[in-house]
Amino acid sequence: MPGTLYLIPNTLGETEALANVLPEQVQRITAQLDYFVAENAKTARAFLKLVNAGHPLAKALQEIQIAELNVNTPAGALAGLLAPLLAGRDGGLVSEAGVPAVADPGADLVRLAHQHNIPVRPLVGPSSLLLAVMASGLNGQSFAFNGYLPTDAAQRVTRIKELEQRSRKEKQTQLFIETPYRNAAMLEALVGACGAGTLICVATDLSLPSETIRTMTAAQWKKASAPDFHKKPTVFLLLGQ
Repeated sequence: MPGTLYLIPNTLGETEALANVLPEQVQRITAQLDYFVAENAKTARAFLKLVNAGHPLAKALQEIQIAELNVNTPAGALAGLLAPLLAGRDGGLVSEAGVPAVADPGADLVRLAHQHNIPVRPLVGPSSLLLAVMASGLNGQSFAFNGYLPTDAAQRVTRIKELEQRSRKEKQTQLFIETPYRNAAMLEALVGACGAGTLICVATDLSLPSETIRTMTAAQWKKASAPDFHKKPTVFLLLGQ
């Protein structure tokens, strides 16, 4: 009988206490596992150290097996990552930040787990995308996550206008993210490309002490000072009016 693949959320950054963002049950289950799949083994160990502070790990940290799954992992290697679970061992897929398999390379592993009849159990934790939708005041009944927009300036403007048109037509909130050091360029492109009445939300460092969330029209953003979001994880949202 195969083991269970637990989808383990992580914090969205350095937080004062793990209990502020991760339920007791999540920490307890995580502490009981000795096999993990993570985007980066080093940061996964740092996360397990935080868990260990409140819930002693089942094994010494150096004895816990951590396999890496990231953008460089070939598709043919996924089956090997599931081998311990097929042998009856429980395992955890842990995200770098937020929830696994959402804006995260773990989705393919989860799909393969289903194909092999491995039970998949998602655990509760912070998702920057849902937190941003909740706090934006934009349409929470219909929304779409679009990942990263093009880095080329002209292509980015074209894509923003396409998303704004779709948003206006379908009354659908559009979400996207950017590499943190390019946040200012993204906001400038949004303000320049969108109609004056289009609502734009900038949500930064969600769930962290430095969290900031602000929603204004494009016209209002043009007159406002830029948020303190340089090199900080940020979710951008728009709703065409």
